[in-house]
Amino acid sequence: MACMISERAERLLKTLVELYIADGQPVGSRTLSRMSGLDLSSASIRNVLADLEDMGLVASPHTSAGRIPTARGYRHFVDRLMTIPSLGEEEVRELERSIRPGSPKRLAQAASTLLSELTHYAGVVMTPQRPDTAFRQVEFLRLSERRILLILVTTDGDVQNHLFMPERDYSPSELVEAGNFISQHYAGSGLGAVADRMEGELRQLQHDISELMAVAMQVGRRHLESRSEAVVIAGGNNLLHIRDLSADLNRLRELFDTFERKTELLRLLTETRAAQELNLFIGEESGVTTLDECSVVTAPYFINGMRVGTLGVVGPTRMAYERVIPLVDLTARLVSDALSYSE
Repeated sequence: MACMISERAERLLKTLVELYIADGQPVGSRTLSRMSGLDLSSASIRNVLADLEDMGLVASPHTSAGRIPTARGYRHFVDRLMTIPSLGEEEVRELERSIRPGSPKRLAQAASTLLSELTHYAGVVMTPQRPDTAFRQVEFLRLSERRILLILVTTDGDVQNHLFMPERDYSPSELVEAGNFISQHYAGSGLGAVADRMEGELRQLQHDISELMAVAMQVGRRHLESRSEAVVIAGGNNLLHIRDLSADLNRLRELFDTFERKTELLRLLTETRAAQELNLFIGEESGVTTLDECSVVTAPYFINGMRVGTLGVVGPTRMAYERVIPLVDLTARLVSDALSYSE
């Protein structure tokens, strides 16, 4: 809930937050008197700061007479006081050059890497999650006796290769026939639906093709399972160089454990996928204990109007929100355009 504070108090809070984000030093009344543009004495500013502290918007570190924003203060700043400038032309061009039509896996990696490089924080991307993924083609290649390579190509450009050893040797013509049969009868259908149909039909098929279809079904299921858990993280090491986070090594270790497990990040990204617009979690708002000292900016992305994933940035609460928010927003829109174009 927004705090009801005076216009001059909001002006001072805005200045304080911007100064603290810029250099990470507690902000004193003299600095605010000089930088806020308000004709107030240091004593008057100290009184306003005391009121802001009572509201829980700023805090006083033990080692300084200055104030720093709290998570609640950052939230008030972002919701009511922040001005978001347009991105620079060079940044926009770099994003457009890097986010090009291609496979979802490549786009996820490109987006996470680019967000990390541009923000100097950690870029996170949940790969596309759709109810089912259709495949375009299945092909079997005989590499040697009893060694076959299965190639499964999905309609969104992912390619799955699986090497297996069948119970008997197959001739090249048999493998071509099997691949053509599966592609002709099942191409364009979702992998999950195909797997269900195959299970019911395997017993009715002659043995020489049922074994190959069973392998294709297993690979298809594994493909769906791997996609449902995929979170791409880039630039986690950037957080090692941020004083706000690196001062407490135990908390930093817990944060990296969260990146390693990915489970909690996946839950957070999955929850925000349902949103139509950008989301911002400051401190404890994320509900992930190891992110209590962090802010997470996320935005959903789409394939032909269907929400399929989320991308974003994890950084300190002392984040340059006015810069990170438009970067995340534009990246999500470019990824949506690239994925929709590639289908």
